[in-house]
Amino acid sequence: MGGRPVTLFTGQWADLTIETMCQKAKDFGYDGLELCCWGDHMEIDKADQKYCNDRIALLKKYDLNLYAISNHLVGQCVCDQIDERHKSILPDYIWGDGDPEGVRQRAAAEMINTGKVAKQLGLDTVVGFTGSSIWHLLYAFPPGSQETIDKGYEDFARRWKPILDEYEKMGVKFALEVHPTEIAFDIESAKRALKTLDNHPAFGFNYDPSHLGYQHVDYVRFIYEFADRIFHVHMKDVYWSDVPTTVGVFGGHVPFGDNRRYWNFRSLGRGNINFENIMRALNDIQYTGPLSVEWEDSGMNREAGAAESCEFVRYSDFDPSDIAFDDAMQSE
Repeated sequence: MGGRPVTLFTGQWADLTIETMCQKAKDFGYDGLELCCWGDHMEIDKADQKYCNDRIALLKKYDLNLYAISNHLVGQCVCDQIDERHKSILPDYIWGDGDPEGVRQRAAAEMINTGKVAKQLGLDTVVGFTGSSIWHLLYAFPPGSQETIDKGYEDFARRWKPILDEYEKMGVKFALEVHPTEIAFDIESAKRALKTLDNHPAFGFNYDPSHLGYQHVDYVRFIYEFADRIFHVHMKDVYWSDVPTTVGVFGGHVPFGDNRRYWNFRSLGRGNINFENIMRALNDIQYTGPLSVEWEDSGMNREAGAAESCEFVRYSDFDPSDIAFDDAMQSE
């Protein structure tokens, strides 16, 4: 058994109150939570020091610790090409009149405030998305130029460096969840994002193998490539088919959970991700932070899934060896 705390990300549970979520997480067996910044779990606009103290006290009531907060939805809007889809994921005070540049500016300010709230909570990690002005160019048809892609990365750096500078001053880090629709969605785009930011010390990654596996990106190599930039870890599984399907890797405009799809997220241990190799790699890079379950499985009861996922992570995690096994064979 490893010593890393096992936490539950509350993003998929934001329909429940924060206290209900605490009770359930305790019952499921978790050590703590990663609170999302939507629903009533962590409300950035309300989060003065008393609010933050009250949140910590509430978790303590249920013997839970807080290790990170996550603001994926607002972070997405810092760089995105804003349209009506974003209105459904944003607080009214960030959406405002919906003018795209205004939305982006307010989202950037909110991400700085999220860092301040993390600091008030005694945390050093904010998890989230960055958005991307160039994701829609992924397939490269109609043909686009590399100069256009360069401008997309430059836009990312221009919008995120001021946020990251504030994080650095506060002693807080931003962990981008590498993910389709973000500026970094595989190993090479993650390298490029870091380079564009001049390896900003406040910028790193929330490692989530599920978003890499179905793309056929080497999700174990990712750990070694970014050993000093993995600030947080999501435990999430995904299944992809080993035979041709009627819906390909792009999703076919069918919803998550549709079994015609080539890939779908699954409860931990029920997909294709090799968590044994992940744990060994995390041990190699000496990652000691939380293992945060992001539970998503459209075909399974979420309470049963969250409980079994907690057990799965505890079983999967283990401490690295403190000896070379063959030393025991040697005489003095």
